[in-house]
Amino acid sequence: MRAGQGLLTTAVALSVLTATHGAARGGDASAALPRHRMGTLVIQTAPNATVKVTQLRHEFWFGTTINRRMFADLDNPSPDAQKYLEILKTHFNSAVHENEMKWYSTERNAPGDPDYSNADRMLAWCERNGLAMRGHAIFWGIERYVQQWQKGLDDDALRKAVERRAKEVTAHYKGRIAEFDVNNEMMHGDYYAKRLGPGIVADMFRWAREGNPDARLYANDYGILQSGGEAYAKHIQGLLDRGIPVGGIGIQGHSGGHIDPARVKATLDRLGRFKLPIKITEFDMNTKDERAKARGLEALYRTCFAHPAVDGILMWGFWQGCHWRPDAALWTKDWTPTPAAEVYRRLVYEEWWTRFEGKADAAGRCEVPAFFGRHRVEAGGKAVEVELLRSEGSKSVELGRP
Repeated sequence: MRAGQGLLTTAVALSVLTATHGAARGGDASAALPRHRMGTLVIQTAPNATVKVTQLRHEFWFGTTINRRMFADLDNPSPDAQKYLEILKTHFNSAVHENEMKWYSTERNAPGDPDYSNADRMLAWCERNGLAMRGHAIFWGIERYVQQWQKGLDDDALRKAVERRAKEVTAHYKGRIAEFDVNNEMMHGDYYAKRLGPGIVADMFRWAREGNPDARLYANDYGILQSGGEAYAKHIQGLLDRGIPVGGIGIQGHSGGHIDPARVKATLDRLGRFKLPIKITEFDMNTKDERAKARGLEALYRTCFAHPAVDGILMWGFWQGCHWRPDAALWTKDWTPTPAAEVYRRLVYEEWWTRFEGKADAAGRCEVPAFFGRHRVEAGGKAVEVELLRSEGSKSVELGRP
C-alpha cells in the first residue's frame, strides 16, 4: 500500500491479508480473490486530499430466479410481494425467469400466437431496478415439458416451429437479454433430437444466433456440480467439434445437504479448460438442516467466487413462500432470514465489498484495491461513479485536481 493512502476497511483488508498470509477461513479460495476478483482504482486528486471509495455493485453475478406471482400486480403488490421485491432489489444484481420464458409458458396451447407479457413485465422491473437477466430457456426437450400441440405436428412443421421459436426469442429480447440457455438439459433428454435428428441442435444454436448475433449461447445441465465434470466436458467438446457455437457453460447446482469444495473445484477446473464463461445457474440446497445449508452455501460461494472461470452464481429462489423446494429457501415463509441468508449477506456485501477511507499522497495519488464492479469515488470535494471491470484490471480516476 502506498504511503499516504490510509487504511482499507474490513471487506478489502480481509482479502488482502488472506492472500498475503494464507489466512484460515476460506483457505486457498480466499487467497485467490485478489488475483481473480480484485483490481486497482488509481485516483489522482489534490495532494493529501481525503479519498473515499464505496462499492455499489458487483460485476460478478450474484443472482436468483424470480417467479411471476410476485410480479402479478406491481401497482398494488401484496405485503409478501412488497417484501419479495425489496429483498430482490437489495440482495441480488441479476435474475432469471423461473418458467415464464420457457416455450410452454409463452405458447402454451397453440402455435403462432406467443405471449411474452409475464416475462416482459418481470424483465422491465429488473431493468428499472438495475438487475441483469439471463434468458432461460429457449428450448427444454425433456419430453414431459413439451407441449402437446408440438407433439401433434409432423416433422416438417415441428422443424419450422423450432426455427421460428429460436429466432423469435433472441430477437424479441435483443439489447435487453445478452445470454440464453439454448436447449436445456439435453444430456438428460432431447425430444427435438429424437424427432428431428441430432442435427437440430446445431440448427437451434444457428437460428438463435440469427435472431441476435450478439447473444451468448449457453449449454445448461444438471448433475454436474460435484461430479468432476467429465461427462459434461465430453458433451461440450462434442458440441464444439460439430461447430456448434457454445458461448458459455451453465451448471445448475441443485444439491442436497452437503457441498464438497474439492469436488466443485475439480469440476470447475475441468470445464474451465474450454475458456468459456461458467455460471452456476440454479443453485439450491434442499435440506431441513439449516446449519448444513449455511455451510454448503458458504463452501459453494467461496469456491466459485475464487475460481477464474466462473462469472456468476444464481440461486433457484430465495423465499419459502415461492420456492419449488421450500426447504431450500433462504428466507422462511414469515421472512425470517435463515443462517444461510446471513452467510450470503456477509460474504457478498461485507467480506467481498470495497470500502475505503484514506488520503492521497503528496503527489495526489491514491491506489485502492477494489472488487470488480461499480464504485462511488469521492475526493477533492467531488464524486463520480466508475466501473472497474475485470477485463481492464485497473481504472484511472481524476477527481478534484487543482
